[in-house]
Amino acid sequence: MEDVVGTIIDALMLSSIYILVSLGFALVLSVIGILNFAHGALYMIGGYVCYWLSVQCGLNQWLSLILSALALGLIGLFLERFCFRPFAGDPNRTIMMAVALILILETTVNVLAGGVTRTLPPFLPGILKSGAISVSLERVATMIIGGVLLVILTLFIGRTKIGQQMLAVSQDTEGAILQGIRIHRVSALAVAMSCALAAIAGSFMGAIFDLKPFMGGPMLVKAIQVVVLSGVGSIGGVLAGGLIIGTIDSVLPLFAGGAVTQAVGLGIIIVLLLLKPQGLFGREVA
Repeated sequence: MEDVVGTIIDALMLSSIYILVSLGFALVLSVIGILNFAHGALYMIGGYVCYWLSVQCGLNQWLSLILSALALGLIGLFLERFCFRPFAGDPNRTIMMAVALILILETTVNVLAGGVTRTLPPFLPGILKSGAISVSLERVATMIIGGVLLVILTLFIGRTKIGQQMLAVSQDTEGAILQGIRIHRVSALAVAMSCALAAIAGSFMGAIFDLKPFMGGPMLVKAIQVVVLSGVGSIGGVLAGGLIIGTIDSVLPLFAGGAVTQAVGLGIIIVLLLLKPQGLFGREVA
């Protein structure tokens, strides 16, 4: 029973991380139509910023998390204004800019931090025990915070004026302009929120596992898997996609190697796209 509960918690925790990262990736893709391949590198930067603030500067762990999210949000504003906006409507140059950002960010961290693996102190140390069952409080906190942020983002998009503007821009940019919506402001906010979510996910991942300069690549692959599985253009569908991929990555390693886990995840996505090209909840990706 203890192993079953532990596996369920691990699956929900990993799903929460995937959902946070994928939400940011999906938000930028839906609102401004950009495949931000630098999203994984920004996720990595967020973890290192939190590590520097909490370990090197000695700030409170939770305060470091908030400051890391704010710092990455500001970076997101800079990226939207100077890296993405000038190439709006030109996907080839946008992708090249994202690749350049990956190289710059990963190389910078690798030079400054070296190849040493670093780990953030736990945000919530301790073990939650109930009879024979014991669960890490860190993993429970990650799962809960991921769920809360998903609910907040869903309500923000569905219930607020700026959220409705994001939906309008994602559905018809020209129509949104004719309605007087300031699309550049909406786009900047979307990228800032995307980067902030990536920073939160990277910080929690750094506390549960570790920090590495090239940790963003594998997470970017997971984000793409989740977004494609849930359906391009579907923010709410990220929940289902994240839960599916997170459960696969948590349960299958108990029975098979890591390579088999990756193959099964990709196999599920391929079969789904053959049967339902638009994904679970979105529009067609082909």
